[in-house]
Amino acid sequence: MYGGQAVIEGVMIRGRDHFGLAVRREDGSIELHHEPLSSIYNGRPRRWPLFRGFLTLLETMILGIKALQLSANMAAMDRDFDAEEGIPAWVMATTLGISLVFGIGLFFVTPLLIAWALTPVLNSDLLSEIVEGVIRLVFLLSYITLIGMLKDVKRVFAYHGAEHMTVHALEANLPLTVENVRKFGTPHARCGTAFLLTVVVVSVVVFALLFGPPLEWRIASRILLLPVIAAVSYEFLRFSGTHQDAWFGKMIATPGLWLQKLTTRQPDDEQIEVAIRAMETAIAADAGEPIASRIPSPGSEQRVLDDDLKGETGL
Repeated sequence: MYGGQAVIEGVMIRGRDHFGLAVRREDGSIELHHEPLSSIYNGRPRRWPLFRGFLTLLETMILGIKALQLSANMAAMDRDFDAEEGIPAWVMATTLGISLVFGIGLFFVTPLLIAWALTPVLNSDLLSEIVEGVIRLVFLLSYITLIGMLKDVKRVFAYHGAEHMTVHALEANLPLTVENVRKFGTPHARCGTAFLLTVVVVSVVVFALLFGPPLEWRIASRILLLPVIAAVSYEFLRFSGTHQDAWFGKMIATPGLWLQKLTTRQPDDEQIEVAIRAMETAIAADAGEPIASRIPSPGSEQRVLDDDLKGETGL
Protein backbone atom coordinates (compact mmCIF):
# COMPACT_ATOMS: atom_id res chain seq x y z
CA MET A 1 0.00 0.00 0.00
CA TYR A 2 1.22 3.46 -0.90
CA GLY A 3 0.85 6.35 1.52
CA GLY A 4 2.73 9.44 2.54
CA GLN A 5 2.65 12.87 4.06
CA ALA A 6 2.75 16.52 3.13
CA VAL A 7 5.98 18.49 3.48
CA ILE A 8 6.97 22.10 2.78
CA GLU A 9 5.57 22.83 -0.70
CA GLY A 10 5.54 19.14 -1.51
CA VAL A 11 4.54 15.56 -0.87
CA MET A 12 6.43 12.44 0.20
CA ILE A 13 5.10 9.02 -0.83
CA ARG A 14 6.27 5.77 0.75
CA GLY A 15 6.32 2.96 -1.76
CA ARG A 16 7.03 -0.74 -1.49
CA ASP A 17 10.83 -0.46 -1.35
CA HIS A 18 11.47 3.26 -1.91
CA PHE A 19 10.09 6.64 -0.98
CA GLY A 20 9.51 9.39 -3.50
CA LEU A 21 9.54 13.13 -2.82
CA ALA A 22 8.26 15.94 -5.04
CA VAL A 23 8.69 19.60 -4.09
CA ARG A 24 7.51 22.70 -5.95
CA ARG A 25 10.44 25.11 -6.27
CA GLU A 26 10.26 28.89 -6.36
CA ASP A 27 10.67 28.96 -10.15
CA GLY A 28 7.65 26.70 -10.62
CA SER A 29 9.63 23.55 -11.41
CA ILE A 30 9.15 20.32 -9.45
CA GLU A 31 12.22 18.74 -7.89
CA LEU A 32 12.11 14.96 -7.47
CA HIS A 33 14.02 12.80 -5.03
CA HIS A 34 13.89 9.11 -4.17
CA GLU A 35 15.74 6.76 -1.85
CA PRO A 36 15.50 3.05 -0.99
CA LEU A 37 13.90 2.08 2.30
CA SER A 38 15.91 0.26 4.93
CA SER A 39 15.33 -3.50 4.89
CA ILE A 40 14.29 -3.35 8.56
CA TYR A 41 11.01 -1.71 7.50
CA ASN A 42 10.06 -4.45 5.04
CA GLY A 43 11.43 -7.56 6.76
CA ARG A 44 9.75 -10.22 8.86
CA PRO A 45 9.26 -7.95 11.93
CA ARG A 46 6.88 -5.90 9.80
CA ARG A 47 4.42 -8.79 10.08
CA TRP A 48 4.60 -9.18 13.86
CA PRO A 49 1.45 -7.86 15.61
CA LEU A 50 2.05 -4.89 17.94
CA PHE A 51 5.76 -4.72 17.09
CA ARG A 52 4.86 -3.68 13.54
CA GLY A 53 2.95 -0.74 15.01
CA PHE A 54 6.04 0.49 16.83
CA LEU A 55 8.13 -0.14 13.71
CA THR A 56 5.66 1.80 11.57
CA LEU A 57 5.71 4.71 14.02
CA LEU A 58 9.52 4.72 14.01
CA GLU A 59 9.65 4.56 10.22
CA THR A 60 7.06 7.34 9.88
CA MET A 61 9.07 9.59 12.16
CA ILE A 62 12.39 8.90 10.41
CA LEU A 63 11.02 9.23 6.88
CA GLY A 64 8.95 12.25 7.85
CA ILE A 65 11.93 14.03 9.38
CA LYS A 66 14.09 13.21 6.36
CA ALA A 67 11.44 14.43 3.90
CA LEU A 68 10.85 17.60 5.92
CA GLN A 69 14.58 18.30 6.03
CA LEU A 70 14.92 17.83 2.27
CA SER A 71 11.96 20.11 1.52
CA ALA A 72 13.11 22.69 4.09
CA ASN A 73 16.57 22.74 2.50
CA MET A 74 15.02 23.40 -0.92
CA ALA A 75 12.90 26.20 0.52
CA ALA A 76 15.95 27.72 2.23
CA MET A 77 17.96 27.66 -1.01
CA ASP A 78 15.04 29.25 -2.87
CA ARG A 79 15.12 32.14 -0.41
CA ASP A 80 18.92 32.44 -0.61
CA PHE A 81 20.09 31.73 -4.15
CA ASP A 82 23.76 31.99 -3.11
CA ALA A 83 23.44 29.24 -0.52
CA GLU A 84 25.05 25.96 -1.53
CA GLU A 85 23.40 24.03 1.29
CA GLY A 86 20.12 24.30 3.10
CA ILE A 87 19.42 24.28 6.82
CA PRO A 88 22.33 22.80 8.85
CA ALA A 89 21.63 19.34 10.28
CA TRP A 90 22.22 20.49 13.86
CA VAL A 91 19.60 23.23 13.50
CA MET A 92 17.05 20.73 12.19
CA ALA A 93 17.91 18.22 14.94
CA THR A 94 17.61 20.87 17.66
CA THR A 95 14.29 22.10 16.28
CA LEU A 96 12.87 18.59 16.10
CA GLY A 97 14.10 17.79 19.61
CA ILE A 98 12.42 20.88 21.03
CA SER A 99 9.24 20.07 19.09
CA LEU A 100 9.19 16.52 20.49
CA VAL A 101 9.61 17.73 24.08
CA PHE A 102 6.94 20.38 23.52
CA GLY A 103 4.53 17.82 22.05
CA ILE A 104 4.93 15.34 24.91
CA GLY A 105 4.69 18.12 27.47
CA LEU A 106 1.59 19.71 25.94
CA PHE A 107 -0.41 16.66 24.94
CA PHE A 108 0.56 14.14 27.63
CA VAL A 109 2.08 15.73 30.74
CA THR A 110 -0.05 18.91 30.94
CA PRO A 111 -3.44 17.09 30.72
CA LEU A 112 -2.17 14.73 33.43
CA LEU A 113 -1.24 17.61 35.74
CA ILE A 114 -4.62 19.29 35.23
CA ALA A 115 -6.49 16.05 35.92
CA TRP A 116 -4.25 15.42 38.95
CA ALA A 117 -5.15 18.84 40.34
CA LEU A 118 -8.84 17.97 39.93
CA THR A 119 -8.51 14.61 41.71
CA PRO A 120 -9.98 15.86 45.05
CA VAL A 121 -13.05 17.04 43.15
CA LEU A 122 -13.37 13.99 40.90
CA ASN A 123 -12.69 11.49 43.72
CA SER A 124 -12.15 8.65 41.25
CA ASP A 125 -9.05 7.39 39.48
CA LEU A 126 -11.09 6.18 36.51
CA LEU A 127 -12.91 9.49 36.18
CA SER A 128 -9.58 11.27 36.47
CA GLU A 129 -8.21 9.23 33.54
CA ILE A 130 -11.30 10.03 31.46
CA VAL A 131 -11.01 13.75 32.21
CA GLU A 132 -7.31 13.60 31.31
CA GLY A 133 -8.21 12.01 27.96
CA VAL A 134 -10.88 14.64 27.26
CA ILE A 135 -8.42 17.44 28.06
CA ARG A 136 -5.85 15.80 25.78
CA LEU A 137 -8.39 15.64 22.96
CA VAL A 138 -9.40 19.29 23.48
CA PHE A 139 -5.73 20.32 23.39
CA LEU A 140 -5.19 18.34 20.17
CA LEU A 141 -8.24 19.79 18.41
CA SER A 142 -7.42 23.33 19.57
CA TYR A 143 -3.80 23.05 18.47
CA ILE A 144 -4.70 21.75 15.00
CA THR A 145 -7.37 24.44 14.60
CA LEU A 146 -5.02 27.25 15.62
CA ILE A 147 -2.06 26.25 13.45
CA GLY A 148 -4.49 25.64 10.59
CA MET A 149 -5.12 29.39 10.52
CA LEU A 150 -1.52 30.09 9.51
CA LYS A 151 -1.00 30.72 5.79
CA ASP A 152 1.96 28.34 5.40
CA VAL A 153 0.21 25.58 7.34
CA LYS A 154 -2.88 25.96 5.17
CA ARG A 155 -0.71 25.16 2.17
CA VAL A 156 0.74 22.11 3.93
CA PHE A 157 -2.80 20.95 4.71
CA ALA A 158 -3.71 21.42 1.02
CA TYR A 159 -0.76 19.23 0.00
CA HIS A 160 -1.99 16.76 2.63
CA GLY A 161 -5.35 16.69 0.87
CA ALA A 162 -3.65 16.25 -2.51
CA GLU A 163 -1.67 13.29 -1.17
CA HIS A 164 -4.85 11.56 0.04
CA MET A 165 -6.71 12.20 -3.22
CA THR A 166 -3.81 10.78 -5.23
CA VAL A 167 -3.68 7.65 -3.07
CA HIS A 168 -7.43 7.23 -3.61
CA ALA A 169 -6.95 7.47 -7.38
CA LEU A 170 -4.16 4.88 -7.30
CA GLU A 171 -6.25 2.50 -5.20
CA ALA A 172 -9.11 2.92 -7.68
CA ASN A 173 -6.71 1.88 -10.50
CA LEU A 174 -7.27 5.15 -12.35
CA PRO A 175 -4.60 6.90 -14.44
CA LEU A 176 -2.90 9.54 -12.30
CA THR A 177 -4.16 12.74 -13.86
CA VAL A 178 -5.37 15.92 -12.19
CA GLU A 179 -8.87 15.27 -13.53
CA ASN A 180 -9.03 11.76 -12.05
CA VAL A 181 -7.55 12.79 -8.72
CA ARG A 182 -10.16 15.57 -8.46
CA LYS A 183 -12.89 12.90 -8.33
CA PHE A 184 -11.95 11.98 -4.76
CA GLY A 185 -12.28 13.65 -1.39
CA THR A 186 -9.43 14.64 0.92
CA PRO A 187 -10.10 12.24 3.87
CA HIS A 188 -8.42 8.82 3.90
CA ALA A 189 -8.88 5.99 6.41
CA ARG A 190 -5.13 5.33 6.85
CA CYS A 191 -4.23 8.95 7.61
CA GLY A 192 -1.90 9.81 10.47
CA THR A 193 -4.55 12.20 11.79
CA ALA A 194 -6.76 9.20 12.49
CA PHE A 195 -3.78 7.63 14.24
CA LEU A 196 -3.48 10.63 16.59
CA LEU A 197 -7.14 10.39 17.55
CA THR A 198 -6.83 6.65 18.14
CA VAL A 199 -3.79 7.26 20.36
CA VAL A 200 -5.86 9.61 22.53
CA VAL A 201 -8.64 7.03 22.96
CA VAL A 202 -6.30 4.09 23.57
CA SER A 203 -4.26 6.12 26.08
CA VAL A 204 -7.35 6.57 28.26
CA VAL A 205 -7.81 2.79 28.46
CA VAL A 206 -4.12 1.99 29.00
CA PHE A 207 -3.55 4.64 31.67
CA ALA A 208 -6.76 3.63 33.47
CA LEU A 209 -5.24 0.18 34.02
CA LEU A 210 -2.41 1.65 36.11
CA PHE A 211 -4.73 2.07 39.13
CA GLY A 212 -3.58 5.49 40.27
CA PRO A 213 0.20 5.37 40.90
CA PRO A 214 2.05 8.37 42.41
CA LEU A 215 2.32 11.49 40.25
CA GLU A 216 5.98 10.97 39.27
CA TRP A 217 5.19 7.45 38.07
CA ARG A 218 2.21 8.73 36.12
CA ILE A 219 4.40 11.27 34.35
CA ALA A 220 6.98 8.59 33.52
CA SER A 221 4.25 6.26 32.25
CA ARG A 222 2.95 8.90 29.83
CA ILE A 223 6.37 8.90 28.17
CA LEU A 224 7.49 5.27 28.51
CA LEU A 225 4.17 3.75 27.41
CA LEU A 226 3.91 5.83 24.24
CA PRO A 227 5.36 3.01 22.06
CA VAL A 228 2.85 0.54 23.53
CA ILE A 229 -0.06 2.91 22.94
CA ALA A 230 1.16 3.58 19.41
CA ALA A 231 1.42 -0.15 18.69
CA VAL A 232 -2.12 -0.87 19.91
CA SER A 233 -3.47 2.16 18.02
CA TYR A 234 -1.84 0.95 14.81
CA GLU A 235 -3.54 -2.45 15.15
CA PHE A 236 -6.92 -0.74 15.50
CA LEU A 237 -6.31 1.33 12.37
CA ARG A 238 -5.01 -1.67 10.48
CA PHE A 239 -8.13 -3.60 11.43
CA SER A 240 -10.46 -0.80 10.35
CA GLY A 241 -8.53 -0.40 7.10
CA THR A 242 -8.90 -4.07 6.18
CA HIS A 243 -12.60 -4.06 7.15
CA GLN A 244 -13.59 -0.59 5.93
CA ASP A 245 -16.69 -1.93 4.16
CA ALA A 246 -18.03 -3.55 7.34
CA TRP A 247 -20.06 -1.57 9.87
CA PHE A 248 -17.50 -1.99 12.68
CA GLY A 249 -14.67 -0.90 10.37
CA LYS A 250 -16.60 2.21 9.41
CA MET A 251 -17.37 2.89 13.07
CA ILE A 252 -13.67 2.83 13.97
CA ALA A 253 -12.64 4.92 10.95
CA THR A 254 -15.37 7.59 11.05
CA PRO A 255 -14.00 9.80 13.90
CA GLY A 256 -10.60 9.93 12.19
CA LEU A 257 -12.23 10.91 8.90
CA TRP A 258 -14.10 13.70 10.69
CA LEU A 259 -10.87 14.97 12.25
CA GLN A 260 -9.25 15.18 8.82
CA LYS A 261 -11.58 18.07 8.03
CA LEU A 262 -9.15 20.06 10.19
CA THR A 263 -5.91 18.70 8.73
CA THR A 264 -6.70 18.71 5.01
CA ARG A 265 -7.72 21.42 2.55
CA GLN A 266 -8.86 21.29 -1.05
CA PRO A 267 -5.66 21.57 -3.15
CA ASP A 268 -5.24 23.50 -6.38
CA ASP A 269 -4.21 21.81 -9.62
CA GLU A 270 -0.51 22.61 -9.11
CA GLN A 271 -0.53 20.96 -5.69
CA ILE A 272 -2.27 17.89 -7.10
CA GLU A 273 0.39 17.74 -9.82
CA VAL A 274 3.11 17.66 -7.15
CA ALA A 275 1.35 14.81 -5.32
CA ILE A 276 1.03 12.89 -8.59
CA ARG A 277 4.73 13.37 -9.33
CA ALA A 278 5.64 12.11 -5.85
CA MET A 279 3.50 9.02 -6.39
CA GLU A 280 4.96 8.40 -9.85
CA THR A 281 8.47 8.77 -8.43
CA ALA A 282 7.84 6.15 -5.72
CA ILE A 283 6.23 3.75 -8.21
CA ALA A 284 9.03 4.19 -10.75
CA ALA A 285 11.70 3.73 -8.07
CA ASP A 286 10.04 0.49 -6.94
CA ALA A 287 10.01 -0.71 -10.56
CA GLY A 288 13.66 0.25 -11.11
CA GLU A 289 12.77 2.72 -13.85
CA PRO A 290 14.83 5.86 -14.59
CA ILE A 291 13.57 9.01 -12.87
CA ALA A 292 14.23 12.64 -13.74
CA SER A 293 15.55 14.85 -10.97
CA ARG A 294 13.51 17.89 -11.96
CA ILE A 295 10.44 18.69 -14.02
CA PRO A 296 10.63 22.16 -15.63
CA SER A 297 7.91 24.66 -14.90
CA PRO A 298 5.25 25.15 -17.59
CA GLY A 299 6.45 27.66 -20.15
CA SER A 300 10.06 27.63 -18.94
CA GLU A 301 11.31 26.43 -22.32
CA GLN A 302 9.34 29.18 -24.03
CA ARG A 303 10.85 31.78 -21.70
CA VAL A 304 14.34 30.55 -22.55
CA LEU A 305 13.51 30.78 -26.26
CA ASP A 306 12.13 34.30 -25.82
CA ASP A 307 15.29 35.36 -23.95
CA ASP A 308 17.44 33.95 -26.77
CA LEU A 309 15.43 35.84 -29.38
CA LYS A 310 15.74 39.05 -27.41
CA GLY A 311 19.51 38.56 -27.27
CA GLU A 312 19.71 38.03 -31.01
CA THR A 313 17.61 41.09 -31.84
CA GLY A 314 19.28 43.29 -29.23
CA LEU A 315 15.99 44.07 -27.49
